Amino acid sequence: MAVPKKKTSKSKRNMRRAHDSIKPVNVIVDPVTGEYKLPHHISLADGTYNGRQVVTEKEDDDVADETEAETL
Repeated sequence: MAVPKKKTSKSKRNMRRAHDSIKPVNVIVDPVTGEYKLPHHISLADGTYNGRQVVTEKEDDDVADETEAETL
């Protein structure tokens, strides 16, 4: 088992820990909706990414028809 020969000074210990701090989250404002979002993620408000519509909401009529068909 390895045992240190000398006590690590506070300076050396703190220099080693200098890069261990928590970084702030990089949040941007969506130019279309004005809401905060992470970069390279879709906008949850309208389902767009990079100016394109990538997520469409499912209509309630389709969901109602599927549930009625399952019960019959």
